Amino acid sequence: MELCFLGTGAGKPSLERNVSSIVFNLSEERGTYWLFDCGEGTQHQLMRASFRLSRLEHIFLTHLHGDHLFGLPGLMSSRSLLDAEHELTIFGPPGLGRFLDTVLEISQARIEYPWRVREIGEGLVFEDEFCVVEARKLEHRIDSYGYRIREKDRPGRLLAGKLKELGIPPGPVYGTIKRGEDVVLPDGTVLRSREFTTPPVPGRVVVILGDTRYCPQSVELARQADVVVHEATFDEGKEHLARLYHHSTAHQAALVAREAGARTLILTHFSTRYRPEDVERIVAGAREIFPDTYAAEDFRRFPVPGRREDGNRGA
Repeated sequence: MELCFLGTGAGKPSLERNVSSIVFNLSEERGTYWLFDCGEGTQHQLMRASFRLSRLEHIFLTHLHGDHLFGLPGLMSSRSLLDAEHELTIFGPPGLGRFLDTVLEISQARIEYPWRVREIGEGLVFEDEFCVVEARKLEHRIDSYGYRIREKDRPGRLLAGKLKELGIPPGPVYGTIKRGEDVVLPDGTVLRSREFTTPPVPGRVVVILGDTRYCPQSVELARQADVVVHEATFDEGKEHLARLYHHSTAHQAALVAREAGARTLILTHFSTRYRPEDVERIVAGAREIFPDTYAAEDFRRFPVPGRREDGNRGA
């Protein structure tokens, strides 16, 4: 599990930073990847980062401003030319379906693979055997959401030695107990799974926030997260501009991470007014509040470490 940033600028592309898009890479876990936001040029960035469109499974849009959305119709059309077969699901705020229907109809684009739009509200957005995705509305000029992706707990290790001590040889019983299911032996003895496995390993939590002012909803979503991705459109001292334009400063993002008890903060969505040396200074200021803070850059990858059996975060 890792995050790969494809676009880390705010509003419009620059030579250093494209507009917003993040790959949530799940190649090891499920052989696919998800995309969070899809600004103009995202499909070019995917090619440069060596991600195949045929492996794209879900797209989650935080909001419908163009720098987070305008790359979507082109990406969908290109995916159709690659003989992609599995369904693509696109999650986003109300209005997303109307936008896509209009663009695809007027352009007469032919999408040959199955696809669907799921317009979201607050609460549960997606769940399967691997994870749960929840959303909360943030504070922006239009409806903007943050997503909390929680990996489901993984089974603990099988204590095979204890089973062998009972004279039970390796076989189907081991697999059943490993899956967390109890077993009844022919003589009526009940083997409780919890007695022959270590405790489940807690899943990881990744939080990706859309454009927003500093708000309590961000803290709630980010509670005890392993990684929080937060916009940093403005530098410290420009809180008045951040509030006026419904954005955040890096300082405010660091406060969110600290209040939430998060592990790592990644700043993105930097205004084009800031040069690379400015971003270094901005991050240094945020680290005074939340030390484990990093600046996203186009194509930079951030692995999400797993948790240990004791529930603590790995190195």
